[in-house]
Amino acid sequence: MSLITPDFGLLVWMTLIFGIVFFVLAKWGFPMITGSVRERAERINASIKAAKEAEERLQNLAKEQSEMIEEARREQARILKETSASRDAMIENAKSQAQEEASKIISQARKQIDAEKESALSDIRKEVAMLSVSIAEKVLRKDLADDSEQARLISALVDEMASEKGSDTTKSV
Repeated sequence: MSLITPDFGLLVWMTLIFGIVFFVLAKWGFPMITGSVRERAERINASIKAAKEAEERLQNLAKEQSEMIEEARREQARILKETSASRDAMIENAKSQAQEEASKIISQARKQIDAEKESALSDIRKEVAMLSVSIAEKVLRKDLADDSEQARLISALVDEMASEKGSDTTKSV
């Protein structure tokens, strides 16, 4: 038997054994192998599908997250704007109240000053009147010690009153 050229019987037996092995493999082996390959392919496809779904969910979550962040920023801006407006309103309110208070205080101070001024002027007028009466009394006592002087003063006063009355009537006409 040579290695390069096999015997005819060997070829027959090899072909027969190959056919039996092929038949056994085709009957039981190949279906199991192809079934395993098919199951594995289905698992791989299912995993790929699940991965795609997970990726889509992640993208949706990323979109939702960015939308939530944007909404939070808008809400923050709105709150800051409202807070700023509220602060400005409070400041304006405080300013107006302070101005009103200052106006009231100044008005009260002016009224008080005017009242004190009037009171002081009234006191001064009373003092001047008292001094004038006192001085007039002293002058009249000195000047009117004589009866003829008294008569002359009375007639001068009557003439003066008459002339004032005449000038008042000409003014009103």
